[in-house]
Amino acid sequence: MVCPLSSISLCMLPSLNFEQRHSLRSSLKPTSETLRTELFHKFNSPFELQQVHSLVIKTGTPLSALPLSRVASVCALTPSFPYARRIFQLVDQPEISMWNSCLRDFAESDSPFDAILLFHQLRRHNISDAVLLFNKMPQRDTVTWNTMITQLVKRGDADSAYEMFLQMPERNVRSWTAMVSGFVQCGSQRRLLIFTEMEEVGLKPNEVTVVAVLAACADLGALDVGRRIHKYSDESGFQRNIQISNTLIDMYIKCGCLEAARDVLGGMKERTVVSWSTMIQGLAIHGKADEALELFSEMTQTGIKPNAVTFIGLLNACSHMGLINEGHAFFASMTRDYGIIPGIEHYGCMVDLLSRAGLLQQAHEFIKQMPIKPNAAIWGALLGGCKVHKNIEMAELAMRHLHELDPLNDGYYVVLANIYSEAKQWDNAARLRKLMRNRGLKKTLGWSSVSIKGVAHEFVAGDDTHPQFQEILKMWNQLQVHMRLKGYIPNTSVVLLDIDEKEKEKVLSRHSEKLALVFGLISTPPGETIRIFKNLRVCEDCHASFKLISEIVDREIVVRDRNRFHCFKDGSCSCRDYW
Repeated sequence: MVCPLSSISLCMLPSLNFEQRHSLRSSLKPTSETLRTELFHKFNSPFELQQVHSLVIKTGTPLSALPLSRVASVCALTPSFPYARRIFQLVDQPEISMWNSCLRDFAESDSPFDAILLFHQLRRHNISDAVLLFNKMPQRDTVTWNTMITQLVKRGDADSAYEMFLQMPERNVRSWTAMVSGFVQCGSQRRLLIFTEMEEVGLKPNEVTVVAVLAACADLGALDVGRRIHKYSDESGFQRNIQISNTLIDMYIKCGCLEAARDVLGGMKERTVVSWSTMIQGLAIHGKADEALELFSEMTQTGIKPNAVTFIGLLNACSHMGLINEGHAFFASMTRDYGIIPGIEHYGCMVDLLSRAGLLQQAHEFIKQMPIKPNAAIWGALLGGCKVHKNIEMAELAMRHLHELDPLNDGYYVVLANIYSEAKQWDNAARLRKLMRNRGLKKTLGWSSVSIKGVAHEFVAGDDTHPQFQEILKMWNQLQVHMRLKGYIPNTSVVLLDIDEKEKEKVLSRHSEKLALVFGLISTPPGETIRIFKNLRVCEDCHASFKLISEIVDREIVVRDRNRFHCFKDGSCSCRDYW
């Protein structure tokens, strides 16, 4: 590969005498690559090779990677290491032979700290090359360990990174931060445990650590830890860090504390488009569409231009509240007023908006007119609308596309099977479930978690193995008495099994979110907010039950399901029964 190396300074090089220069100039006359390569192999000292290289640059003779590898290899083992590194950095897309040669020689040099800089270029190549270099290094300081761990984390290999982390003779804040970030990135359950271990050894988080831990708290709904990190951040003077403030907003939103998120945004001296967009999206998923639209107006008045993410939040706000006209207006405004070309996410929001509102035919026409190919999420949004509005024909149409685009996604099969079951088309439902079994697909198990004193307690549907199950069941039966007095009738239509009504009521009572709620009620003092996280959509019966229970026990119940937040208070829900 030819490389222009004119940027290497010639003033760094000592001078040869006139006879030596004349001899070398004569040697450079042949244009054969083979002859030029042989020329470089005639010299063995860094001094001589640098002079040859100097003359090559002056004459404008092009060189491939092979002779350049020769210069770099010899210089790497001497005090001329910086010169070798400069040569390597200037080669565009080094060939594998040059990688192998330079990795070997750099690793054996007296400058292991400088050698590790190669890792930044190795990011575009096979990580195994970096591992080989690392293993050959005679001296490996904390910086080299951290660099290697960071590269593994960036490739999503948190397990290998953690194995290397455990082997480190000494760890600093960057080491721990790399592992927290890695576990957050891959969704590992260890993402907060590793931070706890960091605290136990007495290390204080830096700003990068704080961002990573807050992201973990947002994912897990770990509000107690998030609040503690917020306090630590303020005490450490990190409140001026815009990224930390933005992450705090996101954390509070995802933990169901909308007011705290508002406070963070209000206290920021400088807000970026990320700050505004994060809050707009948070208001959207909390069912505060009017506030989201008002905040957008406030943002534009400050002179900040929205980006593509901002419009995803706005369209989601319209979708969650059924604001059809406003959604169309924002979608048109993207390109007309801001020059933003809608992406697949924006089209998905529009299909979701129309489908939720029952405008299934319009949604289908919208899909057909899309300038980009619809993906599975687009057809999945249409299928979801078909379930809400019980349209079998359109659901089957959407499913035909989903069979082609995402044939191994169990969720789509389950939705269509549920549509059949609700229509009492038991044969079609059974046929679809048989198809799932034949394809090796299993229905995603529904689970819910509730946090008690910073500890998450998980429940799965039908679970009766919890140590306090009898207490939970007793409390549920007591609640049911009060609920029935208020007119509660179990909605057994959501139990998609061909069994009798009593059995269906029993199934309903063991939905994971109900178990989590009752456990939260018996485990916390009166008046304390219960926060529940569910991996699937909240069913209609649980939704109706939670509204009544919030009034009976005079508590606020916050539920984060797959799509949005539900804040139950005084017998009503923030979603206004539109979800």
